[in-house]
Amino acid sequence: MSEPNRSNEKDTEKADKFWIGFDLGGTKMLAIAYDQNWKELGRRRRKTRGRDSSDSGLDRICSTIERLLNENDLSADQIAGIGIGCPGPIDVDKGRILVTPNLGWNNLDVRDKLKKRFDCPVAVVNDVDAGVYGEYRFGAAKKARCVVGIFPGTGIGGGCVYQGQILQGAGISCMEIGHTRISSSDRASGYDLPGTLEAEASRLTIAAEAAKAAHRGDAPALKEIAGTDLAEIRSGALSESIEKGDSAIHHLVETAAETVGIAVVNIVHLLAPDKIVLGGGLVEAMEDLIVGTVKRTARKRVMSVYRDRFDVVPAKLGDDAGALGAAAWAASTFGDESEED
Repeated sequence: MSEPNRSNEKDTEKADKFWIGFDLGGTKMLAIAYDQNWKELGRRRRKTRGRDSSDSGLDRICSTIERLLNENDLSADQIAGIGIGCPGPIDVDKGRILVTPNLGWNNLDVRDKLKKRFDCPVAVVNDVDAGVYGEYRFGAAKKARCVVGIFPGTGIGGGCVYQGQILQGAGISCMEIGHTRISSSDRASGYDLPGTLEAEASRLTIAAEAAKAAHRGDAPALKEIAGTDLAEIRSGALSESIEKGDSAIHHLVETAAETVGIAVVNIVHLLAPDKIVLGGGLVEAMEDLIVGTVKRTARKRVMSVYRDRFDVVPAKLGDDAGALGAAAWAASTFGDESEED
């Protein structure tokens, strides 16, 4: 009797392994399973419930992954690793969330909890870093030498992939672009330093100014669409009001994009990235206006020697960028990753 082909058995076992990417957001959490060739095997999306305690939040993360496995007939024994992108600064050595401004979950040991529950390696990264890594591997910045991502939303997140590696500090995540000072304004954003990029150009800042314009009668379309309630003035409402002729809202968005453009100038002078990726719901809703304004502003203001050495592009992966990037980062960290075509 011939001996069994051990090599084939090993290859089959490896092929059956899969990676899980998890994107933890302020309002939603998304878990996606991928095979070794980055084909999606299943997904599970839930509300985050940020008002719950951090322990309840960790349990909800674990139960979301368990539901993903159960609903798609996947075995926990075959998980090659989990990558999770989390908001706020991350202790990357300990896999711990240090602070989450939108959730209030501070000093949270994410890696230890997931490792104990699923008995597999776990990589914990900043959520924007995960999204930028996803765009670098599979999206708008594929194969870039240096890519910086800027994601305007309630705040403004930033991330960087440099020569294939997420740019991080000594044991801590970095690239807090939203908290860099960009203006002499005294406008703040819940942080002691005024005049930051986040304070001047986030969707929340735009919405606050838009509410004033609607109240004054300068944005009649927006008032009809969303009134003056900040909770209702979201990206889609801003975009629709501009389409219906609210020039005051157009000016607000354009001014915010110009401010982001100045931030891009600073980034280009510091890192000389070949790609700047803009993402998030605000950019998706008004891609031409925002990306075009940022690119035009940056090209006009940057030193001439850098003018033709970078491009500003919209993100391509949408909501999946964070989960896909986190999974791919885990694969890069813990195993032999399968390169995409």
